[in-house]
Amino acid sequence: MAETEYAATGRRKTSTARARLKAGEGHITVNDRMFEDYFPTVSMRNAVLAPLQSTGNTTKFNVSIHTMGGGLCGQAGASRLAIARALLLVDSNLRPTLKDGNHLRRDARARERKKYGQPGARKRYQFSKR
Repeated sequence: MAETEYAATGRRKTSTARARLKAGEGHITVNDRMFEDYFPTVSMRNAVLAPLQSTGNTTKFNVSIHTMGGGLCGQAGASRLAIARALLLVDSNLRPTLKDGNHLRRDARARERKKYGQPGARKRYQFSKR
């Protein structure tokens, strides 16, 4: 009998994360590295673990995450969304719990593009009156 694997994708800023959930003891790997080694700060780790903790599935699944693009904070946010979406595939009754914790909301904030005739997105070149 083949072991069931649940996969989902999450995005944040320019980062993308694919999460795969398998039944297991609660091991988490990110890009074939240990979870604690990849995300150095506690806030990033908490962001990734939030959907698992709010649904009480911390020790029920082994999570394998593949992230690319952006920085570590964006990758942590993308991983959080990917895990939450994968948990929905496991059990659709978890939707109210995940929605209450705002784990299913895609954060659409991204960097604003630079405009021509300016040094940045909003900054203007210095104006000289005389």
